[in-house]
Amino acid sequence: MHIRPSSPHPRAKKSLGQHFLHDVNTARRIASLLEIGPDDTVLEIGPGTGALTRHLIAAAPRRLICLEKDRELAPLLKTSHPDVDVVLMDAMQAPWDRLGAACPGLKIAGNLPYNVASPLMWDCIARTPGFERAVFMIQKEVARRIVAPPGGKEYGALTVWLQAFATVEYAFTVGPGVFTPRPKVDSGVIVLRPRPLNLHDLAPAGPAELAAVVRRCFQQRRKQLGTILRGYIDESVAGILAADGILLTARPETLAVSQFLTLAKCLGRRFAP
Repeated sequence: MHIRPSSPHPRAKKSLGQHFLHDVNTARRIASLLEIGPDDTVLEIGPGTGALTRHLIAAAPRRLICLEKDRELAPLLKTSHPDVDVVLMDAMQAPWDRLGAACPGLKIAGNLPYNVASPLMWDCIARTPGFERAVFMIQKEVARRIVAPPGGKEYGALTVWLQAFATVEYAFTVGPGVFTPRPKVDSGVIVLRPRPLNLHDLAPAGPAELAAVVRRCFQQRRKQLGTILRGYIDESVAGILAADGILLTARPETLAVSQFLTLAKCLGRRFAP
């Protein structure tokens, strides 16, 4: 692939939550965390003006795919980088299942808009089979929640869900000054590596049931499990939960990810839509 200069920055669209990265060192660090090899397929979410794209190209992957929702930016990016597969698409509507199946070992990167980062990662990480690594720049507060251990207020539904599918690592903090326009808060860069979710461990439940249990529990996170799950737990289920160290007097934020898998296995089919 050949690197060509990116077009001058167009005006950021507030409706799309755009904050364009312009710092070379930050872009280079994010690209390096992907550990791109010559046989890799890389997918970038929301390339914007191409600050990160240039460094992904420089790493010389076999293929680079960019999903860009902005109808103005997508053709500019294609003009600047004709060897890149630029797809005009909202990543929130991306066919992650098909992308993962078609590109085994896929590596994913993106400076994600703060307003859609959580639901986007929820879908992307859970529905992309065989991805090898993902590196996202998101709001620092959300990044800290994703890597949080059980027992604190940062630990929540997004934490449990992503950690069920991936190991997570907080890489570094990014200040507002590397963006145009400047956001009001710091950003954080996280690295996710797949942790294959053994669906046999969830049977007869599956990811949908796990999602239903996690959401139900954290919607009432200050209540005890016995109250949240009242009417769904019989004596046999209570015995299974107790064997896994799950006390009905506990609150959701104290449970490990593996214990939520146990809850999903026992109760998920009763909650799932």
